[in-house]
Amino acid sequence: MHVEQQQQIVNNAKKAEKKRRRCLAIIKSDCDVSPSDTPTVYLAILNVGLSNGLTEERLLEAAAQTGGSVSEVAMLAGKSYCFLVCSTLEDSKLVFTGMHNVATIGQLGAVAYLSYVQALPALAGKSKWNKPLPSGLIVLPDFVSEAEEETLLKSIADDCRSHEGTLKHRHVKHFGYEFLYGSNNVDPTRPLDQPVPPACDFLWPRVENFSSSWDWSKPDQLTVNEYEPGHGIPPHVDTHSAFLDPILSLSLQSDVVMDFRRGDSQVQVKLPRRSLLIMSGEARYDWTHGIKPKHIDVVPTPTGSLTTQVRSKRTSLTFRRLRRGNCNCSYPTLCDSQQSKVPQELSTTLADQAVSLEQQNVHEVYDKIANHFSETRHTPWPQVAQFLDGFDTASVVLDVGCGNGKYLGCNAHVLAIGCDRSQGLLAVGRQRGQHLFRCDCLNVPVRSSSIDGCISIAVIHHLASAERRLGALREMARVLRPGGRALVYVWAKEQRRNDKKSAYLRQNKAVNKERTTEQVQRQKQQQQMEKQPRDHVALPVHTNRTEFQQQDVLVPWKTKDEQRTTFLRYYHVFEEQELEKLVAQLPDVELKRSYYDQGNHCVIFERK
Repeated sequence: MHVEQQQQIVNNAKKAEKKRRRCLAIIKSDCDVSPSDTPTVYLAILNVGLSNGLTEERLLEAAAQTGGSVSEVAMLAGKSYCFLVCSTLEDSKLVFTGMHNVATIGQLGAVAYLSYVQALPALAGKSKWNKPLPSGLIVLPDFVSEAEEETLLKSIADDCRSHEGTLKHRHVKHFGYEFLYGSNNVDPTRPLDQPVPPACDFLWPRVENFSSSWDWSKPDQLTVNEYEPGHGIPPHVDTHSAFLDPILSLSLQSDVVMDFRRGDSQVQVKLPRRSLLIMSGEARYDWTHGIKPKHIDVVPTPTGSLTTQVRSKRTSLTFRRLRRGNCNCSYPTLCDSQQSKVPQELSTTLADQAVSLEQQNVHEVYDKIANHFSETRHTPWPQVAQFLDGFDTASVVLDVGCGNGKYLGCNAHVLAIGCDRSQGLLAVGRQRGQHLFRCDCLNVPVRSSSIDGCISIAVIHHLASAERRLGALREMARVLRPGGRALVYVWAKEQRRNDKKSAYLRQNKAVNKERTTEQVQRQKQQQQMEKQPRDHVALPVHTNRTEFQQQDVLVPWKTKDEQRTTFLRYYHVFEEQELEKLVAQLPDVELKRSYYDQGNHCVIFERK
């Protein structure tokens, strides 16, 4: 080897060591991790983590190439480092030697720097695999044979071909009764022509051994879901009032990992091919379950280490029995029957505290996040722009709750005026030379019957009582001249329509892109509640980019600054037809159109 090459190797090693020590100093300061000069089973990946795109799957693949075995991975939200726990000291040495300054798992193929550490940081938490299963959750491996699996798949495909549509060209098929995704319920008065296929009957005698405390022994509803690699389902709970206990799900063709959550608790469960999942009691009623949309799963091995497993096409058969009445379970948190009683009490409490709630969780928040929020609001929604384009030249159009004024320039031939409560957002609009003034949407200082058109986009869902929401609509109707039209958008509780996700749900693409975790949100909620009076209404904190479980929620907004501060915004997400019912209470107003647009309920009404 030439002297120059040897010197280059030495120089590269010195640079790598310098970078390694600098990264290690940052991590030590950040989470108080102590390095070790001698090998340990604990390894820190010093310069690559969730914040710069590393996934647990990619990390395990790189570790596997060294021949070392990994028993735990600790990925920290928002951090550019992570940790490994190896099965033995020899495994740790193999991983260190094979990855340090070698594994190109960083951004744009940058090499990773590793260090032995004395222990995991306290905030790393415990592996989601080393936790007990939720009570009432049972996984029965090899519940059907390969021959029985083939028979079931063929029977379902044959039943689909005998009616309109085939399973090949749709991701979901219902038998017995159709599950209505818009309302997350079923209509018991409208049974389908196809009952649960008789080919499934051999399953029920096998289930009887576990059914002593269940409400049914044979299902009358079956949902067949076909998943391609990369597909998933958002966290949810099967509607309490729709189905009895338990829920049964048979996994065919491929393994998959399912996530169960309750509050801050999260458990990962591997569902092997041909296994039966039974969710009863607490697991059925009090935990959400979902499947992350990924192509590769991290799974435990029989020896206790972790490995990766590539997903293939999977078909699930979910069996249920209709309840035909209200649920009276002892788990009220996610129970729609019991929550339907709560809104009256909650509505009264919210109405009493509406002004203070809106001040703290709407007005103050938007003033603090104004610049960051404005950066995310730049492109007009097509149907709103189309509505504005429909006004004649010289018409006067008012945007109530205009924010940064992104809609005020949609139609250059009208006089567009905007108003908002947030000083911060109005300042952004004023810098653009827009016509703006500050007011509350419940008291708009505009002469009655003087406006040709009015829009209110994503505003009245921030009002904390039905009367205040109606009052905002009444103000819009008041300022319209006869023949004037108004367009109103509000956030919908259902974030999917015809089995298509809204743009909001589609943004939940990967773990490293989830801006907040449920644990962080709960902590922020608790901190906020501790500062408030004891009689202040306590609202659930929504998990971003997932389906809404309640109508009145706090939705997190995380800033991009170094502090990564999380603010909680109050929302009342609307049920279907709820907005139309409010409009129906307005005098001298005619509803011209209502529609659903990307996770929003929308109405156009006209002043008579």
